[in-house]
Amino acid sequence: MTTTDQPRPKRPRATAISWRVRVALLVLLTAAIATIWTTNRLLTDRFTESTRYRAELRLALYSGNLLSELRRNAIVPQLLSRDPTLIAALQSKDYSHSTQRLISFVEEIGAASLLLLDQDGRVVAATDRNRLGQLRRQEAYFVDAIRANATVFSVIPRETGGYAFTYSRRISDSAGILGVIVVEVDLAKFERAWAGISDAVLVSDSSGAIVLATEPRWRGLSEEEALQRQTPQGAIQRAIRMTADWTALPIDAYLQGEAVMRMETRIPFRGWRIASFTTYTSIREKVNAVLALEIMGFAILLAAAFYVLSRKTALRMALFQRESAELRALNLRLQREIAERERVQENLAVAEQTLAQSSKLAALGEMSAAVSHELNQPLAAMKTYLAGARLLLRRNRPEEALSSFGRIDDLLERMGAITRQLKSYARKGSEALSPVNLGDALLSSLAMMEPQLRQRHVRITKILPEQPVLVMGDRMRIEQVMINLLRNALDATKSVNDPEIEIILAAGETATLTVRDNGLGIEDFDALFEPFYTTKQPGDGVGLGLAISSGIVNDLGGRLTARNGQKGGAVFEMQLPILDESIEAAE
Repeated sequence: MTTTDQPRPKRPRATAISWRVRVALLVLLTAAIATIWTTNRLLTDRFTESTRYRAELRLALYSGNLLSELRRNAIVPQLLSRDPTLIAALQSKDYSHSTQRLISFVEEIGAASLLLLDQDGRVVAATDRNRLGQLRRQEAYFVDAIRANATVFSVIPRETGGYAFTYSRRISDSAGILGVIVVEVDLAKFERAWAGISDAVLVSDSSGAIVLATEPRWRGLSEEEALQRQTPQGAIQRAIRMTADWTALPIDAYLQGEAVMRMETRIPFRGWRIASFTTYTSIREKVNAVLALEIMGFAILLAAAFYVLSRKTALRMALFQRESAELRALNLRLQREIAERERVQENLAVAEQTLAQSSKLAALGEMSAAVSHELNQPLAAMKTYLAGARLLLRRNRPEEALSSFGRIDDLLERMGAITRQLKSYARKGSEALSPVNLGDALLSSLAMMEPQLRQRHVRITKILPEQPVLVMGDRMRIEQVMINLLRNALDATKSVNDPEIEIILAAGETATLTVRDNGLGIEDFDALFEPFYTTKQPGDGVGLGLAISSGIVNDLGGRLTARNGQKGGAVFEMQLPILDESIEAAE
């Protein structure tokens, strides 16, 4: 009886937004952009024209007030030059009542101040008593008034900044010139009044120099120079300024980093001109308020459209949630597998350390057989020296017996050195690193390998530098690497009639130890440093020496490489970071 598989339910597909929805969104977005752009242009033009009209009215009002003040004060010098009291005071040089009379005039006229100068240019009467006695014969209003038989208008720079505007006229009688009457026009009150509005206003003379301005630092400059005197702006401020100007018409100028509308008119007085700078702030606020409402409306429409689309994605979200639950379960399984793999790796690391120590002890056992042979010779010699010393003592020759005891002591020291080398090689290396002289470590390694080298009659060639070669490492582990390299070279020369091993220690950018033999060379470089790879006969080794040595060198920040020599044999190089002697001394 055969069974048929039940059809699996089809999973809903995550389809993209249909082309109708895309077209609808595109039309809505296009309509929004077109509406906002059209509204921006129309409202900007309308509000800009309204602002320009109001600015023109204000400028006409300012110009009229300024001209009225100038004309009203222009007639005062002519009237005061005919005042009999002032003429009599100049004739009699009695100015006791002149200052009081000028003070009574200034209240009626509304001028800033009045000055009466004698024919020598000395202030003999003034509404400001601090000026009495001052000599003003070099001032333009005195010199021009003496030369001209008419009222003279002068613009005098102040020491404290700004300008003084004066009308002056000479006072004379039948005998000649008696003095000069000076009327100072108070135009600073217009600057103070203009400072209370949002517009910037300036008045320039026929030469283009600014004589009145809402910005005190503009006085004395041309309009172009004044507009360039503004606080330096960074890139962020310039970007903000450009984004703020997007709703305005092409601007006339920038004032203090802000776009402004410039209006100018002529004052019918000595070629003077007055200009105002009106910001677009109010225009932007009005236009942006309307645009904000339109954008809000379109945003509501878009939100409604996205809400409708979100309803269609509810089924897909349910599917995604189910798939997410499956992925979470898979993730848990993967985490368990990863934890298991980490435990296996930790066990493997422990096993590698154990095998490394075992390999070390195996090498130690191999060396101990040769060392025991070395110990037998000193023991036999010691026995002979002791028998000789006993015989010498019986013959009453103690000094010769002492020399025999000295030879016995030397033999004991040699045996202790051999046993100490074995004990140090058997210990595990310490975790702390310290400066190590590779030359000393090499000599110690050769001393431990001396019995095997002597038994094989291998010719050793050593090339060592005169200066110490220092590296930062663990001496026991470095000696273990050196002994492994010497053992490999020794084993590689077993089938050679004249075995040779060349050892070169060099110091440059790195400390390099080169061990070269004249054996058969290396056949498989890929598996050379792999654990348990060996070309020796069973019982001669387990293939961990080079793998352990490579790991030790890598841990110390160096590298262990191998190649075949040009004249045959294998060449092993151990490179370690060299230790700077100046750094070692500082430490």
